[in-house]
Amino acid sequence: MEYIETADAPDYGGQDKATAILKKYKEAKNIKDYWKDRFEEAYEYCLPNRESFYEEAPGQKRTDKIFDETAVVGVQEFASRLQAGIVPTFARWADFQAGTEIPEQNRPFINLELDKITDYVFQVLQSSNFNQEIHEAFMDLAIGTGIMLVEEGDAVNPIKFSAVPLTRVCLNTGPDGAIDSVYRTRHCKPHEINILYPRAVLPENFDPLKNKKKIKIIEAIYKIHEDNVEKYKMCVVLENPKHILLEEEYEGEGSNPYLVFRWNKASGEVYGRGPVFNAMGAIKTCNLTIELILQNAQMSVSGVYTYEDDGVINPDNISLVPGSLIPVAPGSRGLLPIQSASNFDVAQLVLNDMRTNIKKALYMEALGRPEGTPMTATEVSERMADLSRQIGSSFGRLQSELINPLLRRIIRILSKQGRIEIPKVNGREVKVAPRSPLAQAQHMQDVTDVTRFNEIIAGTFGPQMINLIVDQNETAKYLAEKMNLPEKLIRNEQEQKQLVDSLQQMQQTPEGGEAPPGA
Repeated sequence: MEYIETADAPDYGGQDKATAILKKYKEAKNIKDYWKDRFEEAYEYCLPNRESFYEEAPGQKRTDKIFDETAVVGVQEFASRLQAGIVPTFARWADFQAGTEIPEQNRPFINLELDKITDYVFQVLQSSNFNQEIHEAFMDLAIGTGIMLVEEGDAVNPIKFSAVPLTRVCLNTGPDGAIDSVYRTRHCKPHEINILYPRAVLPENFDPLKNKKKIKIIEAIYKIHEDNVEKYKMCVVLENPKHILLEEEYEGEGSNPYLVFRWNKASGEVYGRGPVFNAMGAIKTCNLTIELILQNAQMSVSGVYTYEDDGVINPDNISLVPGSLIPVAPGSRGLLPIQSASNFDVAQLVLNDMRTNIKKALYMEALGRPEGTPMTATEVSERMADLSRQIGSSFGRLQSELINPLLRRIIRILSKQGRIEIPKVNGREVKVAPRSPLAQAQHMQDVTDVTRFNEIIAGTFGPQMINLIVDQNETAKYLAEKMNLPEKLIRNEQEQKQLVDSLQQMQQTPEGGEAPPGA
């Protein structure tokens, strides 16, 4: 984690400050406690191998309630396909482009330079552990809230990513409704404090070698709302005894190492609501139905019998195996099987409907089935466009809470290490343009509108009217921008003029001869 020295010396060991931070932490924890039961239920049915929100022994079995794997598999596929749609592996899913404040005549040159920087940024991303960790965070996002920690790495891997489990984090919002406070709980042995936080200052009379039990540490990062500068403060607090181990201040865009992104949220709420919440009824119904089917299947296989209490049949000695002999009294009917009252056809119908609802909630139907016939490029584009319309609001939230902060954070770390030089990314000097498959699907509607307009004009008034009405050069630039073509593939105005002059000269030159004087 990066550290920035503050102008004022931090007040280590301040009881009042430690108490204030722990109070804020408890406030955030109380908010989370309202959600704890819902989170635990969702994780229990959909991500059973994740850490529980309640205290439990390590390695405890957590799959007892799983009788139907539709939701478990669906969440994994949701994360994989969301990753392929927003941050696909081995692909450039965003561009750095010149903003509107940069003069138009300078933008082509700046875009070429930014294009090289974008290539390097994504080379760093692909060589890091980003793809593995973002998949873990997207599975948490299916429940509602994903958390990613982006830290400075080493010489080999400049950036290190960590998907932080929601069980270890409490959140709170600021006056604007955005997440501005992150409280992470850590349990470590005393001698590990200086490993986790090399600059930590331990309390007096605290010998880490004598203390063997794990201690609780609260890592608090909260936003300072002053001026118009993005500023955060990080405090590491020892809960018992109350003591501030470390206090640092971060300033500038991309200074917050924690990225908190939500799928959807209700007004006034802190935590997000994921597609799993919409499908919880169907998920629990599927599991209950399968459980009942298995119980009835066991009864159908082993059977249930009645017998007359004739003094001869002893149920304790009866063995229902092939070739067994069961004594009965004369005139007794012996063992009579009871027919099962279950209707497997009805249960299967209910199960099929519930599984379909789960798949719809997790957007599995919109993306198609991977085991089916391979889709054409047009079909893939249409499905992506349909999915983009379905998750439009969530995609916009992910753009503002994940993509933009992530790239700003990466730029900050690489710039600090001296690996790149880039203007401040504030949306004006340099802007982040998404070019993921989902973003591309949204832009393709604009491309379709332009194409249809040209077709209507040509069909109604003739092809010659297109050049009269539409500026073809600007249209080509517009289409190239919407289709995310690299800047280096587009000729600049000077090159276009030279090419036009060359073509005109060739047209005016007689066949097999030289150009006439003054041509």
